[in-house]
Amino acid sequence: MPNEHARLTALLDVLSTLGTEASTTERGDLDLLETAELVRRMNAEDHRVPTAVGERSAEIAAAVDGITERFRAGGRLIYLGAGTAGRVGVLDASECPPTFGTDPSMVVGLIAGGETAIRAAVENAEDDDEAAAASLQELGLTERDTVVGISASGRTPYVVGGLEFARKVGALTVAIASNPASEIGAVAEIAVEVVTGPEFISGSTRLKSGTAQKLVVNMLTTLSMIKLGKTHHGVMVDLLATNEKLHARSIRTVTELTGAGVDEASAALDAAGGSVKLAILMISTGASADDSAQALDEADGILRVAIARLS
Repeated sequence: MPNEHARLTALLDVLSTLGTEASTTERGDLDLLETAELVRRMNAEDHRVPTAVGERSAEIAAAVDGITERFRAGGRLIYLGAGTAGRVGVLDASECPPTFGTDPSMVVGLIAGGETAIRAAVENAEDDDEAAAASLQELGLTERDTVVGISASGRTPYVVGGLEFARKVGALTVAIASNPASEIGAVAEIAVEVVTGPEFISGSTRLKSGTAQKLVVNMLTTLSMIKLGKTHHGVMVDLLATNEKLHARSIRTVTELTGAGVDEASAALDAAGGSVKLAILMISTGASADDSAQALDEADGILRVAIARLS
């Protein structure tokens, strides 16, 4: 067992250097505090996260531009992560189709251990440095895609292996870590290292680290979708009306952005096959559904450009 002991010792040495694994003596009294004081202290820690994210604005902007460029070329955004980090990626990917009307294959979340790991821990899944590469190969990864590896520690083998494979393929690689000089940051072309420091409960990286990851992935998809024309005047116009609430929101969006009444908006949506963006263009310019669809296509889906052309 000497090799196993040596590996464990080496891992302990690495973990001892990570801010996310550190503890502070001032939190040793948490179990003695009143609930209101616990709320205050945890909230104070959480307030540090947006500032830490803001310090990585340049790297996030570079990632958004790279993702957008590849989306326009028909590429995909693929998240990699284990545990909380994996679930953050899966959640962001699953929210894109209903929010922005994207095909489910456009943004994909891969988690160590597969679907089971979304709800339950899968033993040793994050230590498999070949699993992510195998999944990416199965997806047919190309140089048009972007792979975003997420790891609070910045050293998760599953993520490291996936990013290394993605770089060999020529895909854009982005790392999201909660520690500086991370291993995944060294592998990726763009390193978004949001240093959130010790967690409120030491080692529980679903807290500040997880919050930072959620804020960053929100930016990656939301801002790239804005640049792709999925919004107009700050309102989502490519949503899919998959339920009654979203159908009502579609009507409300058309009335809000065009000044049309509910009946006119409903009729335009019917004529547009339920497309909010197309209905807005038809009402705004008086053009037919066919002419509006062609104008949108020629404008690369940017509603503002299509309105200007038809007007």
